Amino acid sequence: MDPLEELIRAQPGLSISLTVLGLVVGSFLNVVIYRLPKIMEAQWQRDYAEFSGEAQEESDKLSLAFPGSRCPQCDAEIKPTQNIPVLSYLMLGGKCAACKSPISVRYPVVEAVTAILWVLCGLQFGVSNALAGAMLLTAVLVVLTAIDLEHQLLPDSLTLPLVWIGLLLNIDNTFVSLESAVLGAVSGYLCLWAVFWLFKIATGKEGMGYGDFKLLAALGAWFGLAALPTIVLLSSVVGAVLGVALIVTGKQDRETPMPFGPFLAGAGLIHLFYPDVLLTWVTGA
Repeated sequence: MDPLEELIRAQPGLSISLTVLGLVVGSFLNVVIYRLPKIMEAQWQRDYAEFSGEAQEESDKLSLAFPGSRCPQCDAEIKPTQNIPVLSYLMLGGKCAACKSPISVRYPVVEAVTAILWVLCGLQFGVSNALAGAMLLTAVLVVLTAIDLEHQLLPDSLTLPLVWIGLLLNIDNTFVSLESAVLGAVSGYLCLWAVFWLFKIATGKEGMGYGDFKLLAALGAWFGLAALPTIVLLSSVVGAVLGVALIVTGKQDRETPMPFGPFLAGAGLIHLFYPDVLLTWVTGA
C-alpha cells in the first residue's frame, strides 16, 4: 500500500475535515487574491491624491468582506449556489451564469490546491500546533504565489506578518529553535538583498523585488537557518530552468521579468513536507 494512502486510511476523519475546510478556505483565498491588489492600488491612489493635493472622487471602498462576490465582467451577483468550491465551476461549465463570460480556472485550482495541501499538513503533523501553523503558512503561500504570478507583487501585508508569526511559533520550537528561526529570518533577507545589489551594480538593473527578500526572510523564520540552502537552491534551479525553457520556446523574451515568489513558495512547501529532500538527492539515500 502506498504510504500516503495508508496515512489517509489511518486518519480518515481528519483528512475529510481538512478537505472540506480547505475547499471553503480556498474559496476565500480567491477573494483575497482578486481583491487585495485592488485594495492596495486604491490606497496608493488615495495616498498620492492626498500628497499632491489633487481632488479625488469618492467611491465605495472595497474590502475583503464587502461587497458580495460579483462577476467582474457583467457585475451580476454570484448566488450562494453558484459559489460552491470546485463544484459550481464544473456545473457552470467554467462560465458566468448571467453573461456566459469565461471564469478563470484559477478559482477551482486554488480551492483544490488548498484542500490538498491541508490534507498533507494533517498527515504530516497530526492534530498539533504545527498543523495549525502549517495550514496558515500554506494558505498564505498559495495567495502570494497567485498574486505574484498575476501582478508581480508580494504584499507586505502578507509577507511581514508571516515573518513575525514564524518567530512566535518557534518560541516553543514548533518547527525549529527560536535561535535558528531568528538567524533564518535575518539571513534569508540579507541573502537576497546581497544578490539584488550585486546584480544591480554589475548590470544596472534590478533583478528582483524587495518582496522576495521578505518572503525568504519569512521562510527562514519558519524553518530556520539550515533550511535556507535547500530553499534557495531549489527555487533558483527550477526558476532558471523554467526561464530558459520559456525563452527557448519563444513564450517569453529575455527582457520580460519573471516573478521569483512562486519558486520561493514552492521550495518552502517542499521543505515543509520533505525537509530532507536535498540531502536525499545528494546522497541518493
